[in-house]
Amino acid sequence: MVVARVALGNGLFPVGRLIFETDGRRAHSTFIYDQEWIDSPRGFDLCPQMPRTSAPNHASSSGRDSRKRDVIAGPFADTSPDSWGRKLMRRVLGEEATEFDFLITCDDTARQGALRLQQENGEPFPQIGKAVPRLADIEDLLRIAQRFERDPAGAAQDALDLVGAAGTPGGARPKANMRDGDRLWLAKFTSINDTWPVERLEVATMKLAGTLGLRTPECRLELPGSSHPIGLFSRFDRRGGGRVPYISARTALGKVGHASGFYTDIADIIRTISARPRDDLLQIWLRMVFGILVNNTDDHLKNHGFIYAGQNLWRLSPLFDVNPQPRRHAQMETGISPIHGHVPDIVAAIEASEFFDISAQESRRLARDMARRIRESWRGELRRQGLSGVGLNDCAPAFEHERMETALGL
Repeated sequence: MVVARVALGNGLFPVGRLIFETDGRRAHSTFIYDQEWIDSPRGFDLCPQMPRTSAPNHASSSGRDSRKRDVIAGPFADTSPDSWGRKLMRRVLGEEATEFDFLITCDDTARQGALRLQQENGEPFPQIGKAVPRLADIEDLLRIAQRFERDPAGAAQDALDLVGAAGTPGGARPKANMRDGDRLWLAKFTSINDTWPVERLEVATMKLAGTLGLRTPECRLELPGSSHPIGLFSRFDRRGGGRVPYISARTALGKVGHASGFYTDIADIIRTISARPRDDLLQIWLRMVFGILVNNTDDHLKNHGFIYAGQNLWRLSPLFDVNPQPRRHAQMETGISPIHGHVPDIVAAIEASEFFDISAQESRRLARDMARRIRESWRGELRRQGLSGVGLNDCAPAFEHERMETALGL
């Protein structure tokens, strides 16, 4: 049995205790709120499925449809590394590393959200690897990431150099957290396996989204003139040097295992937990339509989230991880609704708009206007991020397709 004290923010306000147990085959965890957190006016439910009571909250990975990481409850799993970070950690910790190992050895500086973990005596857990690097060191980190990609089995030192910077962002692509003064940025590296300009396209698409009224983090390209540019995105769970609580939509919805979900599910939880439900309902519907129009195929429930707004209420987080796929058959990870399924379809998005408190007439106008503005500006935005000629034309299928034509004709 291993126990972690859970605290919040820079002030380490006590929240509760997380207990992890395993016999090598099965594992489970239990979280218990501290009475001080339950009674405090600063306290809030870590997620809708974990109300502040003295009753223990249990999690396990024993179900038929479970995933190993379900052994840790959602608010904590959201702070644990995903594919890229786990690949690095396994190289350092060994293949027998448990979910609790992944959780507690994440670098505290870069951990997602505001939850922090301490040993029972109040001391930090020992960290592995180097501290989160400075933005000025980004070229060195890119070279290290490329060496690790080429030969992960023979790159023990590279894994140590990268694992502290990896933090807890999701996804399988190489990335790192970087410090720039009191600001924290997520750097996304061009992979040695890329066959099209992924980072240029993501930065361009994020900037395009911002011009359309979607909430987006600050972003830019580093090394824009090189063959391996780096996408740089500000961490929206940090504010003025402080930490902002965060949960994924998967956690907010209480999803476990391999269960997917629908945008209408997110709309339902927005009505329950949002401090400004009308604004967030419009944002999530616009985000869905934007994803359909730019062929985003990476919109799973971990790529939507909520940031804490006070008074036990949340706000839809800024947009992140938007990855248009010009070379893939269009399929949504998060479906439109149980009625309409996972096929990207503008007509279905219009039909579902009333689930988001948007009239059919207004939704047609919004979708048509968004399509028109994307058509007019996507090439210019991609050019500003260094794409031209063949590279620009290769991205065209993400923006020029029958769904765009349908939206323009509404």
